[in-house]
Amino acid sequence: DGNWFRRAYDNFGKVLGSKENTEGRIFIEPQGICIMAGLGVDAAPSSGSGNAVKALDSVAEHLATPHGIVLQQPAFSQYYLHLGEISSYPPGYKENAGIFCHTNPWIMIAESIVGRGDKAFDYYKRINPSTREEISELHKCEPYVYAQMIAGKDAATHGEAKNSWLSGTAAWNYVAITQYILGIRPGFDGLEIDPAIPADWDGFKVTRKYRDVTYQINVTNPKHVSKGVEKFTVNGKHVEGNVIRAEAGSGEVHVEVVMG
Repeated sequence: DGNWFRRAYDNFGKVLGSKENTEGRIFIEPQGICIMAGLGVDAAPSSGSGNAVKALDSVAEHLATPHGIVLQQPAFSQYYLHLGEISSYPPGYKENAGIFCHTNPWIMIAESIVGRGDKAFDYYKRINPSTREEISELHKCEPYVYAQMIAGKDAATHGEAKNSWLSGTAAWNYVAITQYILGIRPGFDGLEIDPAIPADWDGFKVTRKYRDVTYQINVTNPKHVSKGVEKFTVNGKHVEGNVIRAEAGSGEVHVEVVMG
C-alpha cells in the first residue's frame, strides 16, 4: 500500500489496512506475516526489494509504543457494520488498537529476518513480563506470565495488562528469542545458526538438545554486528555455511560461531 502491507479485503471488495481508510489504515499482522513469508525480503528487483524494511519502519512510526506494538491505527471511533466486533471495543482496548502480545513476536521475527537485531530485542523487552515488573503499578499483571492484551495508546489506561494466561504469546516469544534473535533454528538437515542480536552484545552461549544430541554453541561477536556469520566450526572443523548437519545417535557436539 505504498509504505506497508494491506490487511484484508471484505466481502464487498473494500480494502482494510490502507491509506484509503480513515481509520484502521495500518495493521500489525500483515507486516509480520508477510515478512515471515519472505515478501519484500528477496533482493531481486521484481520482488519489491526493500518493502520489508519499509513496512517495519511504518510499524515503528505508527504502531510501536513503549508498552508494545498496537494492532492497528488509527483506532476505530465508531461501530462499523461491515467490520463487526473489531470496531465494537473502546479505542485502545482488545481488537480495537490494543497491544495484543501474541502478534508482537511476529514483528520481532520480521526485524530479525531483515537483520535488525537491536529492534527485535527492543520489542522483546517491551512486553516481557519480568522487564515490566519495574512498572508493576501500571502493568498490574503477574511478572511470570504474558497477558493477552496491554492497553494501547488510545486507551485511558495505556500500559495496563489484561487477561493474563489467555494467550499464545509465550510460545511465539520462545520462537522469536531462540530461533530468530539467538538464531538457532531446527531444520530437516540440522541446526541453522543465524543470530540477529543487538550490536553491543559480545556474544552468547547456548546448550541445545536436538535429535538426542547435545549441542554446546558458543557465539562471539568481535566486530559488534547485528547479523552475519563469518566463521563456523563444528568439533574444531571448519564448516561452510551456517548449518550443523544432524548427527546420528547421542553425544555432545561443540560449535563455535564468529559473527561478522
